[in-house]
Amino acid sequence: MKLIVGLGNPGKEYKNNRHNAGFILIDLLAEKLGLSWKFERKFNAEICKNEKFVLVKPQTFMNDSGLSVSKAIKFFKIDLDNLVVVHDDVDLPFGEFKYKKGSGTAGHHGVADIAEKVGSLDFWRFRIGVGRPGNNKFDVYGYVLGDFSDEEFSILENNIFKVLTQKV
Repeated sequence: MKLIVGLGNPGKEYKNNRHNAGFILIDLLAEKLGLSWKFERKFNAEICKNEKFVLVKPQTFMNDSGLSVSKAIKFFKIDLDNLVVVHDDVDLPFGEFKYKKGSGTAGHHGVADIAEKVGSLDFWRFRIGVGRPGNNKFDVYGYVLGDFSDEEFSILENNIFKVLTQKV
């Protein structure tokens, strides 16, 4: 069984933010699998599952996702080799992705919190390129908390999502 975690921030105001790319793609995966989300208090996360996958959307803010993930790993008895974390990455140009096990956090606080709580970086990451603002003076936090354009959202749904389903 694989535990697939989408990282994002809870709340309608963040729904289409670049920083919520993980939530967006995992929502598409749940829909494709015909699964429905249910809030599970013991994980402080929305969960849906079938015989192959447990999908998790921590309902903490992204930078505090680790506790939800570590509780789900213990409860479902998931080996770190079967953990996939889906998240945004400002260091990758928009539309690009990387699927890689291990390596550093690349400054992603949500990934860092998960690594701290599970005691390792030895898990799979599906990094979704959201790009950086063209102007170096632009606030990166403001950029990632900005919404995807309709065109960008279409690329997420039609291109990157297909790759995610092939990888997991």
